[in-house]
Amino acid sequence: MAKQNAALSPHDIVRQIHDKQYKPVYLLMGEESYYIDRISDYIADTVLAEEERDFNQQIIYCTRETQVGDIINAARRYPMMAERQIVIVKEAQNLLKFDELTAYVQKPMPTTILVICYKNGSVDRRKKLVPAIEQVGIVFESKRLKEGLLPGFINDYLSRRQVTIDQRSALMLVEAIGADLSRMAGELDKLILCLPVGFKQITAELIEKNIGISKEFNNWELRNAIMVKDVMKANQIIHYFEENPKANPPVMTISMLFNFFSSIMLAYYAPDKSPRGMMEQLDMRNEWQLKDVTTAMRHYTATKTMLIIGKIRETDARLKGIEKGNATDGDLLRELVYFILH
Repeated sequence: MAKQNAALSPHDIVRQIHDKQYKPVYLLMGEESYYIDRISDYIADTVLAEEERDFNQQIIYCTRETQVGDIINAARRYPMMAERQIVIVKEAQNLLKFDELTAYVQKPMPTTILVICYKNGSVDRRKKLVPAIEQVGIVFESKRLKEGLLPGFINDYLSRRQVTIDQRSALMLVEAIGADLSRMAGELDKLILCLPVGFKQITAELIEKNIGISKEFNNWELRNAIMVKDVMKANQIIHYFEENPKANPPVMTISMLFNFFSSIMLAYYAPDKSPRGMMEQLDMRNEWQLKDVTTAMRHYTATKTMLIIGKIRETDARLKGIEKGNATDGDLLRELVYFILH
């Protein structure tokens, strides 16, 4: 089935470029910079032969002083001793008169590939520039991945390098690194380099040794302990967090607990209580994600879950200094976990 340009995935775009199906203009925009960099770097590294790049590849880093006219003039040049030239515009969000590029896009040079990298946001699609680019080229919006999709990103990234990872280890990385895909890719590359000769699987032990995450005491293990009301294990982890506050910031723990119990609450209110219905309600892709929620539902009623969410909000405010009194961050976390488990 053919896709519209707006629906192309990063892999689709890279595949087109690999197959020499070039477009005269690419607008790469969005909150997630990883795919913007990946696509623009792939164009820079593969379209032209190395000996052609000195005269036919230009990278423009935009500031508030950069003039759109200079970009248009660069794009209207003819290539020298090559079939085409590449102009890559970095940090295009800094351009003051961004819409003036519309004049060029409406009549682009057939021998130029213009790549516009617009980070930390997206261009208003109601303006003339975006539909003009869609007519002749590709508009790709790079959105931040939801937490539930991050293990899939990890598995896909590693599989392309013929490396595997178990579910627990992938979730350890998600918890420690979050949704910053550029940082995640960098840490995965480091782990690949640290693999012993002949080994092709990333383990919790490898992560603990090279990234500094304890496989025994982390937010993922705390969630597991709370999920099944393992009081002793949860208190051991909270004590470890109190002893190692820099490695385990309370704000990360609060965020994890809020997201987990919010998912439980949403599951209780799902119109369709079948596994498929609850997965749709929670925007989940894998049944193992739902299993954790349904396990917790056996230990926490809807009423208790609602009270816990309220307590998490209260603790978050106190951690930020509101009516905190003389309580330490460790005191507040211990109080919260006690409330959850009893």
